Amino acid sequence: MSGRRYSLIVTSALIALFAPAMRTAHGAINAADVTAAIDRGRDYLLREQSPRGTWDDLGTNPGGVTALVAFALLNAGVDVDSAEMQKSLAYLRSNEFRRTYAVALQTMVLANAEPKRDRLLIERNVRWLEKTQVQAGQHSGAWSYPGAGGDKSNSQFAVLALHEAQRAGVKVNPHTWQLAAAYWRRTQNADGSWQYGDNPPSGSMTCAGIGALVITGLATGEGDARVVNGRVLCCQPHDEDDNVERGLDWLGKHFSVERNPGPIELGEIWHYYYLYGVERVGRLTARRLIGDSDWYREGAEYLVNHQDPLHHYWRGSSAIENQPHVATAMALLFLAKGRRPIVVGKLQHGVGVDWNNHRRDAANLTAFAEERWDLDLTWQVMHPRPSTVEDLLQAPVLYVSGNQSPKGLEADAKKLRDYIDRGGFLFAESCCRNSEQFNQGFRELVAKMFPEPEYRLQRIPPSHPIWRMERLVRADSPYAGKLWSVEYGCRTCVVLCEEDLSCYWELDRPGRTGKYPEEVEQHIDDALTVGINVLTYATNREPEGKEQSFVDEFAADPENQLGGRGVIDVAKLRHGGGCDDAPGALANLLRAASQGDMKLRVSTDSNLISAGGEQLFRHHLVFMHGRHDFRFTPAERNNLRKFLENGGTVMADSICASAAFTKAFRREMAEVLPDDSLQRIPVTDSLLTTEHGGYDLHLVEVRDPQPSADDRPLAARVRQIEPQLEGIKLGDRWAVIFSPLDISCALEKHEAVQCRGYTREDAARIGLNILRYTLDP
Repeated sequence: MSGRRYSLIVTSALIALFAPAMRTAHGAINAADVTAAIDRGRDYLLREQSPRGTWDDLGTNPGGVTALVAFALLNAGVDVDSAEMQKSLAYLRSNEFRRTYAVALQTMVLANAEPKRDRLLIERNVRWLEKTQVQAGQHSGAWSYPGAGGDKSNSQFAVLALHEAQRAGVKVNPHTWQLAAAYWRRTQNADGSWQYGDNPPSGSMTCAGIGALVITGLATGEGDARVVNGRVLCCQPHDEDDNVERGLDWLGKHFSVERNPGPIELGEIWHYYYLYGVERVGRLTARRLIGDSDWYREGAEYLVNHQDPLHHYWRGSSAIENQPHVATAMALLFLAKGRRPIVVGKLQHGVGVDWNNHRRDAANLTAFAEERWDLDLTWQVMHPRPSTVEDLLQAPVLYVSGNQSPKGLEADAKKLRDYIDRGGFLFAESCCRNSEQFNQGFRELVAKMFPEPEYRLQRIPPSHPIWRMERLVRADSPYAGKLWSVEYGCRTCVVLCEEDLSCYWELDRPGRTGKYPEEVEQHIDDALTVGINVLTYATNREPEGKEQSFVDEFAADPENQLGGRGVIDVAKLRHGGGCDDAPGALANLLRAASQGDMKLRVSTDSNLISAGGEQLFRHHLVFMHGRHDFRFTPAERNNLRKFLENGGTVMADSICASAAFTKAFRREMAEVLPDDSLQRIPVTDSLLTTEHGGYDLHLVEVRDPQPSADDRPLAARVRQIEPQLEGIKLGDRWAVIFSPLDISCALEKHEAVQCRGYTREDAARIGLNILRYTLDP
């Protein structure tokens, strides 16, 4: 199975645990709804495929519909090696089309399926598109139908095709890009919109114009870092593209997912074509919001709720979109491409553009990660002030860049700490050289985020896995010894690089012609190595699709949560063996219990309490974990014994399968309950079944760290085993439940590659089963 196919598979366990299970009456959706809609639409199109690998083409553009559907299916997760896709590719390879739409879409499919195999065909199509571009007159820079002057829709698809070809490594004539950029700038209206022919401005054409200008700008712009006479010039002055911003302003003011913005009579025309354009605008401009609208969530809700319930296609009102193959393909392109995982969110901070000295740094690093991981990814600009923690959590890594002190972020210090407590990662770099102001300001920000003195930036030692997580950082790399981190709980959660990274990510723009001097190329490679290592460490190469952040506000509201047992309050036991080394683990488990299938009324405050106080008896369940040796006092042991004999339960795990904590926990439980001993909980026990409303856990997945050479990526092997849980039974119930394998780091949403334990999904399912078990009478 290819990585791109894998990126679209969402396990049912993750959906059940971290998203609500049912759609509410007001039309809100969750991750399962999006996944199901994509799967159903994909299966509908596969059923409609002819034995030749085609779909019903329109007479004016033979091959166009087949290429459009094939492109949609590739993005919706159909494996390129599947029989269905190979039939379509064989058809597309055997035909040489002569219309812009068909040539463009054929190019997009070939560039995304097997680009190395089809390089000559892609080059042939690029040369055809270069040749057929209008070279002079009022329509110069455009493409069109045969015999016509210029057509924005044809021009849009030509630009998209050239962009995909260039991403696949085929060079495009710079003059072609320059003519196209001039055409789209020239045809923009004063209010920022675009229109088709003599018609009024529309959302679909404005999306086309914005997307085309972003793509041509990438191809023609010098970038914010350059190499002049062998010397690297970072942080070059730049102006924002006024044309793109004006287009976005018009689109934001008129935004809708229920109609194609423009005149009333236009609303139902080219609706799905417009939605595909919205996806492109949101992704290419790295924006979560268009105007005040969360474009992907709103569009996904519309499409999920308007999919035909019987046949599972989409159908529009206009003549072409009334053909369900066309409308369904465009709906799938919105849902599948728009949900691409955000691997990094670039934080906007302060006044001016210091946060964005290199505007394509995150984009180019993301493109590098796509290639390394064989995943379709995206990035976004994040605004911390209006964003909630849930908004920020759409990005597993928040990236902060600058030359001046990032004081604008100090007001958001608590929000950033909450983001880290929920599994997020903060990655900072000081750029433009001589940036001690940024370094000092970022240290002050970290001190505000972590008032505890033990959480301060410290130099990352050579033994840390981040130096070789994906690629080995060379000993004489300019970044060796220049990384600082905050070690918090199970993991590194903050990394500061004192040396400029973004300048060199900026230089590595896709489609660049020629090579830089050898020392510059080496510096770029070193910068990319640090960047990909940090992203790999923070995500384990498994970033989640955007739909995973869809939370049903009704279900998430504590006032609406079910359960009928009052508020469940689970505390954490204080001890000297690292009692809070995974501070977000218990809170995340309880949050899953409140928002998943169980919908229990729980408090997500995981307070630390003493094993020797009266407060212990206010809880029916207490949790503990650690990674070091510890000892309870005699008074604490006596108190714990009374708690357990009176019906209380202790749930515990060894962080990263710590041998020291495991040994200590077994010893202490033998002191607390000397007449009983820990024993293996059999896989047939009701605790590991659905009997108490939980999950069938007869087999679970465990991550085992694997040794690797210095020049190979660190990795963990995932294998299925029976749960390795131990317990002490008092009467007919388990009073102590212990996992010698890690649960806590996985619950923190950071299963470090060197950490032996359960995968995130199964750690959560084990925890939820224990919670349900302790609630049953």
